[in-house]
Amino acid sequence: MNALWPPDPGAPLSPRRSRTHAPRPADRTGAPGHGPRLRVVDEGARRREPERTDHVPAPDPPDARGLAERQAELVAALVAGGPDPAGVDPHRLAATRAALLRKRAGLAAAEWPLLAAGLGPRWPAVFAERFAGVPPYGPVREGWDLARELAAAGRLGPGAARELAARETEWRYDGRSAPRRRSAVARLLRRAARVPPHR
Repeated sequence: MNALWPPDPGAPLSPRRSRTHAPRPADRTGAPGHGPRLRVVDEGARRREPERTDHVPAPDPPDARGLAERQAELVAALVAGGPDPAGVDPHRLAATRAALLRKRAGLAAAEWPLLAAGLGPRWPAVFAERFAGVPPYGPVREGWDLARELAAAGRLGPGAARELAARETEWRYDGRSAPRRRSAVARLLRRAARVPPHR
């Protein structure tokens, strides 16, 4: 039997077998055993520099303003009946204006094919006479206004008259805003009114 076993219950443990450790020396912040720590600074306590409110945006350069004004004058002269801008060749301006009207007439003819076909080769001239100096507001509405005006003047052909009647049956157009589709009941009633009575 080993003379050291079992140990004497009253004998103190040897330093090698001791399960307790001496505390490490505290650092300057009071936390034991981890060395010096950095002090945490409260960000809210710092004085913040007030934001500057005296900043004024720099104005646009005079050349940029002048260019925008000249472009607006040119657009108004081409499509809105504005005066010819100074320094622009009037012949080239007239040619461009006519080309833009022809393009608008083509777009309206695509939306109103029977209206354009009824006027034949006169369609571009009739369209240009009506919309020269009028800013574009959409081929559907432009064709609709022209068809109504021709119908009121008794100059609308039979095919264009049927086309206009079909549009009036399906859509509501007040002459100022975009057309709106009628309700199903309203369309049914208008179709019934267009059908001639049987004999």
